[in-house]
Amino acid sequence: MADREFFDRLHFAFTISYHYLFPQLTMGLALLIVVLKTLGLRGNDSRYDDAARFWARIFGINFVMGVVTGIPMEFQFGTNWAEFSRLTGSVIGQPLAMEGVFSFFLESAFLGLLLFGEHRLSRRAQWATALAVMAGSWLSGYFIIVTDAWMQHPVGYRTGPGGAFEVSSFTELLGNPWALIQYAHTMCGAVVTGSFVMSAVGAFYLLTHRFEQQARIFLRTGVIVGVAASVLQVFPTGDEHGKYMARHQPIAMAAMEGLFHTEKGAPIILVGQPDVLQQRIDNPLEANDMLSFLAYGTPRAVVRGLDAYPRDQWPTNIPIVYYAYHIMVGLGTWFVALMAVAALFLWRGLLFRTRLLLWPLMLSFPLPYIANIAGWVTAEAGRQPWVVYGLLRTSAGYSIHISAGNVLFTLLGFMGIYAVLSILCLFLVWHVIAKGPAGKQASEAGAGTHVSAG
Repeated sequence: MADREFFDRLHFAFTISYHYLFPQLTMGLALLIVVLKTLGLRGNDSRYDDAARFWARIFGINFVMGVVTGIPMEFQFGTNWAEFSRLTGSVIGQPLAMEGVFSFFLESAFLGLLLFGEHRLSRRAQWATALAVMAGSWLSGYFIIVTDAWMQHPVGYRTGPGGAFEVSSFTELLGNPWALIQYAHTMCGAVVTGSFVMSAVGAFYLLTHRFEQQARIFLRTGVIVGVAASVLQVFPTGDEHGKYMARHQPIAMAAMEGLFHTEKGAPIILVGQPDVLQQRIDNPLEANDMLSFLAYGTPRAVVRGLDAYPRDQWPTNIPIVYYAYHIMVGLGTWFVALMAVAALFLWRGLLFRTRLLLWPLMLSFPLPYIANIAGWVTAEAGRQPWVVYGLLRTSAGYSIHISAGNVLFTLLGFMGIYAVLSILCLFLVWHVIAKGPAGKQASEAGAGTHVSAG
């Protein structure tokens, strides 16, 4: 039984983590494409239209990959997690259906228009199309967050016949305070991803002396939007999310911080290794009183540690929760620092020729992916042992009629298929980047560079 639950959880963790590599970029790029379209429309500058068209192609590739990897993930609710679906389907099925009917079709329809019908539209209509794509993308994200937020902090439900949960207030379900905070934090993370990817491509073009006019647009837009999103990711969205978790999931917060014992004036552990058996942090580097202050607004507040709760309510893998959280926080600090320095150099007119800064901007593009996945691991592993917090344990949610061997077999199959998809996706994206932005000025810039290089 334990092996079956383990492989079901591992299977879903793999498929959802891989899937989320794509929506986080599309949701971030959706905003950036609107920014580029707005700048092009206001300044009557076709270079921004060319830049938006370039990123729309990369958006399209990631959108298709997100669809392909998202469909099998939802099928797992009915295969690997049949008991969970039976008990909660009346609740989570509604926002998931809305995500598909309203958001997905809105986003896909206008994306097709943006990619293939742009030359038939006026510039204002192109801008409105980009805005509709962003609306569909961000609305889709909200309905998914509503679903997850109900599992984290269930509201607006009642228990029906057979112990199944039903919606008692659709307004409460959609307006879940946890969903509002989590959505703001998640979307900031998506914009950070989009900004770093855009900045990385701009830095790559400048370092290789290709498409330099467009590279400056990419860098300028990516850095300005990126520094704002990176700061908002930390405060207020991250700060508010942490405070809400301290009130409603104190066990998860204790695991994230490695706080095994209740303390007054609890410190934040900056560096250290959790020892669950000894219930301590080895080699800790601490900031005294900071956890109490950040969680409850006063440095002398009492923060309950894991010892204040029954052992069977602790997260099932405390080291994963602890390390995922610290990876997320550490990378978030790096994002703020790097983008702030880049914004300063941009303001002083030095960024485009400072190679020592262009290199870290180019090489840092994978880090937001890691940080976002680490954040989701923190939230989902920290909620354990509950699949719906306080209502339904994970051990009661998986399918009892599917063997661990079958789950492992399909997991290996998914890994193989996704490896092939990864190669295809990287090839297509690299082809777009190598070809460069469209437009007469961009093409001349790229061609001239190739001639001089020869």
